[in-house]
Amino acid sequence: MTERIGKFELVRVLGKGASATVHLAVDTFSGQEVALKVLGPKVLADPEFGSTYRKLFLNEASLAGKLSHPHIASILDAVVEERSGYLAIEYVAGGNLLRFTTPESLLPVEDAIEIAFKCCGALDYAFRQGIVHRDIKPANIMRVAGTTIKITDFGAAYLQRAQATQVADIGSPLYMSPEQILGKELDYKSDMFAFGAVLYELFSGRQPFTGPTLSEIFRRIVRADPPAPSTVTTALDPTLDPILLRMLAKSPGDRYPSWADLALDLAGAGRLSVFQQAVPDREKFVALRKIVLFAALGDAEIWELAHAGRWRRVASRSVIVRENEPGKSLFLLGSGEAKVTRQERLLYVLREGEYFGDIAYIKAGAMPRQATVESITDVLLAEFEAAAVERLSERCRLHFNNVLLHTLADRLALADARIAQAAG
Repeated sequence: MTERIGKFELVRVLGKGASATVHLAVDTFSGQEVALKVLGPKVLADPEFGSTYRKLFLNEASLAGKLSHPHIASILDAVVEERSGYLAIEYVAGGNLLRFTTPESLLPVEDAIEIAFKCCGALDYAFRQGIVHRDIKPANIMRVAGTTIKITDFGAAYLQRAQATQVADIGSPLYMSPEQILGKELDYKSDMFAFGAVLYELFSGRQPFTGPTLSEIFRRIVRADPPAPSTVTTALDPTLDPILLRMLAKSPGDRYPSWADLALDLAGAGRLSVFQQAVPDREKFVALRKIVLFAALGDAEIWELAHAGRWRRVASRSVIVRENEPGKSLFLLGSGEAKVTRQERLLYVLREGEYFGDIAYIKAGAMPRQATVESITDVLLAEFEAAAVERLSERCRLHFNNVLLHTLADRLALADARIAQAAG
């Protein structure tokens, strides 16, 4: 007979750790596959570590339903009893990043930068919820597909807003920050140090701090500076060195002041030229996040928009749409400028973050384009079709359409002003 725990049917073992066994399981109510993390009675009965393991498990269980971010694995369900417990976590089939940390198996640099950027957004979100992860390492970053990732295993997290007793001396030694080793108070900059060590591995295939013993590793983390990663592998551009070394600074005050600052530096690292058509996800995200009218949207909605649009680069002095031609897409300028003309008369200039093509989009192609739009500079362009917008979440779709209405209202007001001026 198939083994079951609660409503979950166990399929196979995914992995075993010191405190829990993780199974691939199926929720028999919904049919959804989950990673079921099971804490057994033997673990809880351990006279030395049983109490610690229970605290860690309760820590993670307390986050069930509270972390909603596209790059954090959701905790879907939690049951903690006197002698056992389990967590149902979003299942990620692609494995973790550990297999990409050797010189022979490194990801392309652009992919590693893309993953790093997404992790920054996830860790920034967690920190804004009052959570310091405290155990950032390659094994806790799961790869969905391509550069899409999910951070998992918040058992060691320090919950700044919680009243529960925190568990000290938790984390993976190779990725501990100096302040964590020294027993000092931790904040997001401790996670930033650990993530710096992860990125050092992803880019170079080497760990930044190694030694023959644990005490020697700790000594080097606290006192020794690692070599610049570009000196470890010739395949790495030296422009990444200052980013990684700043993340690994001994003093928290010498690291980046925020995850956003770090993300922006990563977004600019290795940026593709306008003549290359591929647009990395991080560039889409940054372009959308800079738009004032999208300020109320969370990261999850911004990522939805980033993936809903078709993105491309357009060289300067290129016609994007032409008046009287058919069309039903809406366009967004992620960067650069474009001019709008009708019968060769200039109507206005579009700048970064502005829309065009709204009438044809609203009328679903029933009306031809009302004007010609030509790029003035090199531009980053996102094209949205109605079908893609309809697939967005309700909150994201309503906000998108609200932004469109604001744009239309502004343009109507401008047209009225010009008519009044011409009449006067």
